[in-house]
Amino acid sequence: MPSAPDTPLIDAALAARGHAYAPYSHFAVGAALRCEDGTLFSGCNVENAAYPEGVCAEAGAISAMIRAGKRRITALVVAGEGPPACTPCGGCRQKIREFAAPATPVTIVDPVGAVLLTTTLAALLPDSFGPDHLA
Repeated sequence: MPSAPDTPLIDAALAARGHAYAPYSHFAVGAALRCEDGTLFSGCNVENAAYPEGVCAEAGAISAMIRAGKRRITALVVAGEGPPACTPCGGCRQKIREFAAPATPVTIVDPVGAVLLTTTLAALLPDSFGPDHLA
C-alpha cells in the first residue's frame, strides 16, 4: 500500500514554486527536502538571460540545506507544471545523490499538489556514483 502524501513537504515545494523566476521558459519549479532532524528546506528555479545559466529548484533547496549546516536528505518533493511528472534533471539527480541514499523517496507533484510520481533516487539515478565510492 502506498504511503500517504507528505503534505508539509508538498506544501513547501508548492510555496517555493510560487517564487520561481522563470521569465524565459515560463516553467516554474519548486523543490523541498527534509533532513534527518526533520528540518525542511526549499528552493525554486531561477533563470538567467544568459540561458542556460540558471539554477534548478533542487539545487536551490540543497544550497539552503548546506548553508544551514545540514548534510543529509531523507525525502524530496519536486513541484512542476505536470503532467507529465517534472523529474529532476541529470545534474540535479547527481547533486541529490551527494546528500541522499539511493533509497531516498522522491515525490513529484503538479501545481496543485496532486502526486504524479512516487519513486526513489535509485530509480531516477541507477548505478549511481556517490561519496561512498570515494571512502
